[in-house]
This record gives sequence, structure tokens and C-alpha cells, in this order.
Amino acid sequence: MRIFTESDLENGNNYYPYSGSNSVEAVRWAAHPDYPNEPFVFNDVGIIELAEEVFLPEGKEYAALPIVNILDSLATRRGRQDVSFTAVGYGLQRINPIFVESKRVRMVANPRLIQINVPGFVGDFSLLLSNNHATGGTCFGDSGGPNFIGDSLVVGGVTSFGLNGNCAGTGGVFRIDRRNVLDFINAFMSP
Repeated sequence: MRIFTESDLENGNNYYPYSGSNSVEAVRWAAHPDYPNEPFVFNDVGIIELAEEVFLPEGKEYAALPIVNILDSLATRRGRQDVSFTAVGYGLQRINPIFVESKRVRMVANPRLIQINVPGFVGDFSLLLSNNHATGGTCFGDSGGPNFIGDSLVVGGVTSFGLNGNCAGTGGVFRIDRRNVLDFINAFMSP
């Protein structure tokens, strides 16, 4: 498996962070052990190990894992009013029933929290975030991308699913702040 890095698709800079190549070999990967036993919205997380270390430009920092159950504090109605996330992805920019715009560039959006810890579809394992023109959102091709809590570098979840064929309304984010998910990630990263 090869992982491709492209930091500036619009301007053709496909060699970041390496000077001679835009791909890195993946030497190991895994899906959550319970992923194949449930519908895809449950345990929708995987991890890869790259053959080489990726160095960030000076002044940039790697993302961080969340504290266990940190997103539960957002479950109050009052807390949802102004809670935003930073979604990053390379998915479609627009879609409607007549055409698909297939240009893919790295985009950042600041969707708002719509639903958390509601029994049923979202449960305590996912979030629903807004997908609209005002806040932006995610679309096809963004799956697996990080959703940072607010403007921090703490990854609260990964883009998982959409509920609308036009990438409008809401988008589903699989939470990684649950103990079983963090245990899976940490076990994979342990030597």
C-alpha cells in the first residue's frame, strides 16, 4: 500500500514533504477489530504505519488524540449552540443531481455540532455536524479525514458518512474519544 502526500493540489506542488517523491510506503495497517462485525458506522476507524517518518515544516505541530469521553461535555443543549469543529478533507466540492464537480482540493470547513449522544442512529459513537454553505462541511471523498475540536489540534473524530446524496444537511463523524477506540489506536502504536 502506498500513501500519497499532496499539500498544494491547486498549484501542482505534489512533493511535500519529500523532495523527490510524493508517496510513502505503508508497512502496516489495521481496522478496528470490531469493524467487520457491525454496520460500517460502528467502529469506523483504521490506522496505518508509514515506512518513514514524516517531518512537518518548522512551527507546525502534529495532531493529538483526545482525552477519553471529552466530547460528552458537548451533549448539553446549551453547549451545542456554539460548538464548531474543523473538518479537513480532499472530497468533492459540490454535488447535485445533475452534475458532479470532481475537482478535489484540500479544504477546511468549520461545521457546527448538530447532534451528540442521542439514542438510535448517532448513539454515543458518532456526531452529526452541519453541512451547509455558511459553515461548510464534508462530502464524498472526505471519509477518514480528521475533525478537530474547535480550532485545536485535538482530533475528536473522523469523517464517516453522509445522510444526503447532495452532501447537504448533516455529515456523520465517528468519535475517537471512546475508550475502546483509543485502546485500539494506542495498542497499534505500541512497539
